[in-house]
Amino acid sequence: MNNVSEQLLSDVVAVIYESYPDLNAERTKSVLSAVVAKYHIQRVEEDEPHPDAEEKVRMFLSSKRLEGLSPLTLDGYALDLDIFFCHVRKRTDAVTAADIRAYLGKFDKLKMSTIGKKLSVLKSFFGWLTAEEILPRDPSAKLKTPKLEKRLPKALTIPELEMLREACKTVRQRAFIEIMYATGCRLSEVYGMDRDAINHQSMSCRVIGKGNKEREVYFSFKAMYHLTKYLKSRADDCEALMVTERKPHRRLTKRGIQREIAVIARAAGLQDKVSPHVLRHTFATLTLNNGAELVAVQELMGHSDPQTTLRYARITEERKREQHKRYLVQ
Repeated sequence: MNNVSEQLLSDVVAVIYESYPDLNAERTKSVLSAVVAKYHIQRVEEDEPHPDAEEKVRMFLSSKRLEGLSPLTLDGYALDLDIFFCHVRKRTDAVTAADIRAYLGKFDKLKMSTIGKKLSVLKSFFGWLTAEEILPRDPSAKLKTPKLEKRLPKALTIPELEMLREACKTVRQRAFIEIMYATGCRLSEVYGMDRDAINHQSMSCRVIGKGNKEREVYFSFKAMYHLTKYLKSRADDCEALMVTERKPHRRLTKRGIQREIAVIARAAGLQDKVSPHVLRHTFATLTLNNGAELVAVQELMGHSDPQTTLRYARITEERKREQHKRYLVQ
């Protein structure tokens, strides 16, 4: 019998002896040792998550991986759950709603949106365990996601978009801006684009979005013109659409794309207004303002919920006046 089992026996017999002082401690320990010998016992260290929690997290992540969640999302789930169980060192079936509230209460300096995301991960985890009948109850079920401020997504105006275009100093920079604006793609989707995947005839490209869903996105004539100039300027054989400037040329990282956009934004005097996601917002807002159907924009952006797309439908005062004049029944 190993030291951990011996320690467990001593601890159990000590507890029993407190209630029954007439007990023969050595005899009890001898009887219990025969039972304990049938099991592999592992001590839970005070500064580590409970082994039961680690096992359940592995099961949860494996299930979500089969559902098609992206590696980035799975990494985020794993990190949040690891932090939670480092704070709440319990078996999953012993976790209570009070434990979760106390854990979230530690992050009083974080934005409510961030706390909401942490709670969402826990709800997904415990909800899955309950649905799989691994747990009899869901400790997160009664916890409500905090209300968030409804802020409209930022988008560039048409003059600001032109300022950004004129600030481009290289063929490469202009191609980056036009690709991100014309397609309305997420940063991760642009990062994953390959130049062989571009259909020059239909001016389109297939991308892999959230939930491993594939969709077709489209380039404008302006985007195709600057993209073609950029590709002709390259002498490398890298398959990626966006590559590093320095040799050996390789796929530009997501952080590298963000940095390049930031350089252009600074040159245009828009350093606090522009990011890859703002260009996506701009695509949605200007397209909807120009009369595009909501369902079409939803498909182009890869949104599963039309309410997500609707958040971008902020029209200008001029557009509102034009719509009133055009559609009001006199």
